[in-house]
Amino acid sequence: MPIGLYVHIPYCQHKCGYCDFNSHAGADRTEQARYVDALLLEMELWAARPEVAGEQVIAVFVGGGTPTLLEGEQLSRVLTGIRQRFNLAPDAEVTIEGNPGTVDVEGEKLQRAFDAGANRISLGVQARQRHLLERLGRIHDALQVEEAVAAARRAGFTNINLDLMYGLPGQTPADFRETVAWALSLDPTHISAYSLILEEGTPFYLAFEAGRLHLPPEEAEEQMFREGKALLEAAGFEHYEISNYARPGHWCRHNLIYWRNEHYLGLGCGAHSFLRLAAPLENLGAPRPGLTASRVQGGSEVETAPGRPGQHYRFWNLKHPGTYRAALERGVLPVEAGEAVGRRQEMAETMFMGLRLLEGVSDHRFAARFGVSISAVYGAEVERLQRQGLVEWEGGALRLTPRGLRLANLVWEAFV
Repeated sequence: MPIGLYVHIPYCQHKCGYCDFNSHAGADRTEQARYVDALLLEMELWAARPEVAGEQVIAVFVGGGTPTLLEGEQLSRVLTGIRQRFNLAPDAEVTIEGNPGTVDVEGEKLQRAFDAGANRISLGVQARQRHLLERLGRIHDALQVEEAVAAARRAGFTNINLDLMYGLPGQTPADFRETVAWALSLDPTHISAYSLILEEGTPFYLAFEAGRLHLPPEEAEEQMFREGKALLEAAGFEHYEISNYARPGHWCRHNLIYWRNEHYLGLGCGAHSFLRLAAPLENLGAPRPGLTASRVQGGSEVETAPGRPGQHYRFWNLKHPGTYRAALERGVLPVEAGEAVGRRQEMAETMFMGLRLLEGVSDHRFAARFGVSISAVYGAEVERLQRQGLVEWEGGALRLTPRGLRLANLVWEAFV
């Protein structure tokens, strides 16, 4: 079965107040080079395992953190290492994430990344207005975004994504309209537009709880979503996932793997994977309450036993770059823990992830995967959601209605 590959670069120049990703500021070039050494060791170990050996990789995503904080040589080592060790499809989508504030205007980093096989770049833009960027803690301004896009094109990139955010502190609908129109003027092939989520434990979350952070009212955030969607669709972009828009033929293949609940391997500290095991893998097991010899991840106690061949597992690597690197220097995979994913759980995840896509969940694809139709498993839930006007059948797929698009959390909860 084709798989996706995610590679995590954990370093940032500055950690933003809203970010809860596994990212670390302040690493010097020596530490970054040692981390890339460890990544290459992890690639070697996985390339020899039966879950990956011979499987075709159809999409690669080098994310973070800030991959473009690495020197061009290190970016090239990562991308070359992937091509040397894995069976990349001839037309594989290979994305690198970048922060406009860390992309050199001369384009040396991007040129080396492109020459090493990257063919898509995703830039974290967020907003055009300086006061919003400063409030978010971003290190770039609008001019640097324009320069980064130009540098990417000079390097050879024609597939360019821009990440935007709405619902920001101090942001108005007029601000977001201006940001979207400006982003469109840069002629990207893909735009992601995410609403700000306050993740527990982040500085933004703590400030909000203390009454020091004020967000736009719900009506204004809804207006930003509607007007952004209208502008993007009028410019010829397809709204194909709740937060994602693309020109025809430029849907993000890597993220489609997540949304369709397909197999992927995560490399790097804290990276997650979802695979069917072909051989035992240490530190995996099923969540069980009351364990004593266990590790705790995400609030669940997880037995650290070898996984069972033939079973699907979701597992994750050691989170800190130092402990991750130390495990690989001992010659062992840096898997911290994981959990078995049963058939019923896999069905539920296929439903609520797939319903993020505007095309919905294909009944034919669901039946081919699980041997039963969606209605046979979720008939009562689907009927209730249909009565509420949240989902509909269209072309053999269950999908969100326009109302369901605005109330998607209610739909997903029905399948959890």
